[in-house]
Amino acid sequence: MEMKINIGDPKAKRTLTHTLAAEDAKALFGRKLGDKVKGDILGKAGYEFEITGGSDNAGFPMRRDATGTGRRKILVTRSIGQQRTKKGVRIRKTVAGNTVSEFTSQLNVKVTKHGGQPLFEEKKEEKEEATTEQKIEEAPAKEKKEAKKEEKKEEKKE
Repeated sequence: MEMKINIGDPKAKRTLTHTLAAEDAKALFGRKLGDKVKGDILGKAGYEFEITGGSDNAGFPMRRDATGTGRRKILVTRSIGQQRTKKGVRIRKTVAGNTVSEFTSQLNVKVTKHGGQPLFEEKKEEKEEATTEQKIEEAPAKEKKEAKKEEKKEEKKE
């Protein structure tokens, strides 16, 4: 089963989504939250990543304090797996273990060491061209709207 990898770059404040094939994902099995991973495994040579989180195939979040690969039912107050509770209330929630396995469908990693090639490709030329085309298309639309407003005002006056 393929695995989605969300690569976060704290310096650029951006995230990149990468999909790993089932064979390539096997290299991550057995790693725990907080472990360092070389970028060669993810196809990003020269980079180093840290596993920060993830979820299993049913969507349960991985927790650092739940050991193993399976699911656990734990009492939580307010943290990963539980958002809001009243003061003093604890709820039993199901969470995934902290070890990456074949049941893990999504991983979150962050960049700890940058490589030679940038993660994010800049496409400034296409963006500039698109904005000028949008401005040209917007101008006639604005004129049409203004003309309709004027017609409505004239009808009301009569």
